[in-house]
Formats: sequence, structure tokens, C-alpha cells
Amino acid sequence: MLRVLILFLIMSLSLCAQSLAAESTSTATATATATATAVSSSSSASPETLPFGSNLFQGNFSSGSSVTTIQSGDRILVRLWGTRTLDDVFTVSLNGTLDLPEIGSIPLAGLPRNDAAQLQQSIISKLNVSGISDVQVYARPLDTQNISVFVTGFVNHPGSYAGMASDNILAFLDKAGGIDSRRGSYRDIRVLRNQQPIATADLYPFILYGQLPSIRFQDGDTVVVAEKGPTVTASGEVRNAARFEFEKGKMTGEALVHLADPNSRASHVSISGFRDGVPYNQYLSIKDFNRLRLANDDQVRFLADTTGSTIMVEAQGAILGSSRFPVRRNARLQEVLSYISVDPDRANLSGLYIKRLSTAKQQKKAIEDALNRLEHNAYTATSSSNDEAQIRAKEAEMLSSFIDRARKVEPEGIVVVGSGGKIADIALENGDIIVIPEKTDVVMISGEVIMPQAVVWNEDRDMEDYIKSAGGFSNRADSTNILVVHPDGEVTPKAKKVLPGDQILVLPRVDSKNMQAVKEVSEILYQVAVACKVILDL
Repeated sequence: MLRVLILFLIMSLSLCAQSLAAESTSTATATATATATAVSSSSSASPETLPFGSNLFQGNFSSGSSVTTIQSGDRILVRLWGTRTLDDVFTVSLNGTLDLPEIGSIPLAGLPRNDAAQLQQSIISKLNVSGISDVQVYARPLDTQNISVFVTGFVNHPGSYAGMASDNILAFLDKAGGIDSRRGSYRDIRVLRNQQPIATADLYPFILYGQLPSIRFQDGDTVVVAEKGPTVTASGEVRNAARFEFEKGKMTGEALVHLADPNSRASHVSISGFRDGVPYNQYLSIKDFNRLRLANDDQVRFLADTTGSTIMVEAQGAILGSSRFPVRRNARLQEVLSYISVDPDRANLSGLYIKRLSTAKQQKKAIEDALNRLEHNAYTATSSSNDEAQIRAKEAEMLSSFIDRARKVEPEGIVVVGSGGKIADIALENGDIIVIPEKTDVVMISGEVIMPQAVVWNEDRDMEDYIKSAGGFSNRADSTNILVVHPDGEVTPKAKKVLPGDQILVLPRVDSKNMQAVKEVSEILYQVAVACKVILDL
């Protein structure tokens, strides 16, 4: 009775264990399925751009013999009888010829293997040319030699693969599962024999033009796929959207255009990447892009930038990632700001401003107009005496030097977009540069001070204190004409409170005793200071 009870307990425990194992297996299977589904979904969400040529290896080259023509290394049985007698097996030379004793070389490379009549006719033609007649000919290719070739390097399934000596390199690569699309090179493939390289292969000419190196394999040869070289990814308005591999020193825009083959709509390209660890972005016409030298891992998007549809906006300052953005025409500032990644620890968002080409041109024109008026007045003023004429001549000489220097300055075209802590959502123009300055605890003092310099900001200091810290006013300073440039580009006259990042500009005094054009010169000094952040000396 006791034995029966023990057996019953053992059987019960065994059944429980089996039930738990089945449940665990079911749970694991469900979990694995869910995980695989999630991974698949994640992968499909962000598809990786495949390398150029990745669609080559689908098993089509390894399905059977890829060679149907006579090639170098093929063995040919030749029998002659009559005025000439011959019965032997000959090998097609590296030049693709069959060399028969006392007859000569007969070109056979490229002839169909299964057309014995054409092969025999080639030999008969050579006999006729050599003046040999009354000879019967029989010839046929012998079965190709079975060999084993090692395929290694950056392929999906390295190993030893059987084939025929006449198989091309694609057949052996296909049998090895093709080239590793992430790490393998499609342009640097070597064939080794007895550890020595005997041939190289670049698959791009085959993809583009059908050109493939003729390699006669032998038993024990090794095919080595090297690691991929520098690559550039092309996308957008192109016929070949892919990741292209280049030889070092040959990564140019022109070479990429040739490979990617942009369609007729493409007119511009947007390039993003890194140079010396710093984000790099460019937006160019295809004509200018052709002359550009590219770098490893660059991303190039070809765009159909028709006139009036797209503008290019740039970001500078405390930003992360891309700095150039092709956006729709009439895009507004807030929309583009959502594309810009900033460094929150460095960015002074309240100091944001825009540099605009059209504004810079207007400022330049205003300065130029003022300079033209000053120049006209200086050279057309009349004198009532010789002494006055000498004074005016001296003034004209001084003004001429001043005008020349003023014409060389270039306005920045700053558009102030901040007010009361808010940023105006203005429409952007092509070529706008959005500047997000970095936070700073420094105040700059320049212009007509003894020692222009940068001073650490202190909330207890006012403007006079900062000017004193720069040695005070110079003897040419106009102590009543002081400008403060704020981080957001706004320029104000004397400020009661100086903030971090402000720049104090002290303008020079115009000597009213020696110069008649005091008002005009003062206005120009002010315009240049506001537009260019530069203090001109008289």
C-alpha cells in the first residue's frame, strides 16, 4: 500500500512539472514573439539606407553555372586526322587563345561552350589560313573542373564553397550569403592564391556597366572581402538612393552625382555631417556641389528646390546638431526654432536675434548715402579767404580718410526680435541667420576708453564703474555719446543698468572748432556703431 502511495505521488509531481514546463515554454514563446514583433516594428520605423549593390546577392549567381562561354583555363579536346594528325587536350591560355603545335594560336574566348560546330569551324579557319588542307577536325570543351574556394572577410557566411573553375567571383560571394551590408566593402575584394594576391574586384563597374574582372579560379583559392571604406549616403531626388563607398581622396560631389544619378527635378543639395568633431551643414546648387569635397558619413539629400518654393535658413551660436535648414518660403521664426537643438546650459534664448541680408544692404546703403552727402559737402564748400581755404583743404583731407574707412565696414543686418522676454514670430527670408548667443558673465567696454577690455559683470556696478575699469574716457571721447549693445542685438543710448553680455561703446568727439560737417560726421559715427558694432576713429 505504501509503495502505491509513493508511486502515485511521484506521478503527480511529474505531471505538475510537465504542466509548469509547458506553461513556461508557452510564456517564453509568447514573450519572444512579442519581442520580435516590437523589434520588427522598431526597425521598420527607421529603415537604414542600404549600400549601393546590396541587392546583388539574392541567390541568383549561385543557382548554377554562371559561365556558358569558353574562358581562359578551359580544357579543349582536339583531334585532327588527314595531312595533319593530333589527339590531345589543350588549355585555353590567359589571352583566350588555343595554341596548337605547328598550327598556331586560335582565339576561342567568348565562344559558346555548347556550340561544338562553331569551335570546330574556328580551328578549320586557322588551318585554311595556314595553308593546311585535307584535314578532318573534331573538337569539344571538356567538363569544367570542380574546385573548392574559401570565401572570408566581411561576408555573411564565411566558409569553403564548391564550384567550377569557370565560375565568376559573384557566384562564390553569393554562395557565402553575399557581402555584409554594414561592414563589408563592395569595392575592395581580393583573390588570394597561396597567400598571394592574384586579382582584385570592384563591383561598382559591374553594377553600372556590366564589367567584371575575368578570374580563373583554382582549387584552394581564397576570396577576401575587405572592410568598407569611407561612405556617403545619397537620398531625395535621385534614381540610386543608397550608401556609396569611395576610395580615399576621391570623395567629391561630382563623383557622388555620377553614382546617385539625380533626376531632372533635382537642383540643390543639403549636406550634413561632421568636420573635426564639429557639426557641418551646407546647402548648395548641384553646380557648386560638384566642386565640394565630401567626408566619411556625410548625408547628402538632393532637393527639387524650384524658384520660390524653398529658402535656406542658418543657425549659429549655442546650438547642437544641424545648423542649416531648407524650409518652405514664408516659414516663420517659431516654426524653424522647433527644428533647432540648443545647449540648455549655454544658450541665452532671451538674446536671440537674426542677421538678415536685406537689412544689411539697407544699412549699407544708408551709410553710403550719408558718406556721399558728406563727401559732396566737403569738396563743394566755398572759402572767403586764403586762410579759410587752407582750413577747408585740411578738413577735406581728414574727411577723405574717414570716408574711405567708413566705406569698408560691413553692416551685420541685425533684426531685433525680442521684446519684454517674448520673441516675435516674424516671417523669415532666404539667407537669414538665427543667432542664439551663449550665456556670458562678461561686459565688453570698447571705443574711446583708455584700455578697451572685457570685465566680469557685477550687479553692483553701473556704466560709469565699467568705464572706469577700462581706464576711463580717452581724450577724444564724447562722454555724452555712449551706446550699449545688448546680447539680443538691440542698441540703446546710455543704460542705467548694465546686464551680463552687454557691450559698452564710447563714441569719439567731433571737434566743432575745426570741422563744419560736425552733424553729418556724428550721424555717420552713430550709424556705423549701430549697424556694425564698430567705432571709427576720426
